[in-house]
Amino acid sequence: MAWATRFLTAVAFLAIGMVFAPDLFGSGPASPAAAVSVAKLAHLLCFATCWGVSLWVTFIGGIITFKNLPRHQFGNLQSKMFPAYFMVLSVCAAISVAAFAYLHPWKSAAPLERYQLGFLLSALGFNLSNLFVFTPMTTEIMMKRHKVERELSIGEEVGWSKNMEVAKSNPKLAAMNKKFGMIHGLSSLANIMAFGSLAMHSWYLAGKIQL
Repeated sequence: MAWATRFLTAVAFLAIGMVFAPDLFGSGPASPAAAVSVAKLAHLLCFATCWGVSLWVTFIGGIITFKNLPRHQFGNLQSKMFPAYFMVLSVCAAISVAAFAYLHPWKSAAPLERYQLGFLLSALGFNLSNLFVFTPMTTEIMMKRHKVERELSIGEEVGWSKNMEVAKSNPKLAAMNKKFGMIHGLSSLANIMAFGSLAMHSWYLAGKIQL
């Protein structure tokens, strides 16, 4: 019911927008101008969603939850949230790529526009790598490490961890930490690279907007 309400609200706002800007769709829904307008709208909304979600999860939401939840609870939350997070980013990035490619066909696109398509494709690629490769691997090793930590009666600390201290005398935990750190590092790098690619495209869009 909640999802239906949100969907109907979104449709209502779209309809209101069409009422206040009827010229946006040209002479009719099937006109070339309408197709271009729809592509622009799809690109802008999906890019904005990618940018906003990335900014919140990477620099705000993740830090807040890390500092206020027990470490195992934080990890379990991330294991549920990250697949949805990277799915949303991947879908929105794919739509942005498709819309931008439609608006700027490769053969007739200027060099700057080709670079922008490259940035969008990079963001899509990095998010897909996280969705299908790094996140499942990170979650798997994290769950195994949680099991070992529970046996050692650690992992419920908030904002800090006894893990590193205990790992000094526990080779199994130390090995898990090393593997987790490597995979998590690659996942974080891919996430930052995707965010950086979106940031480069935001500069391009800022140069196009007239306020």
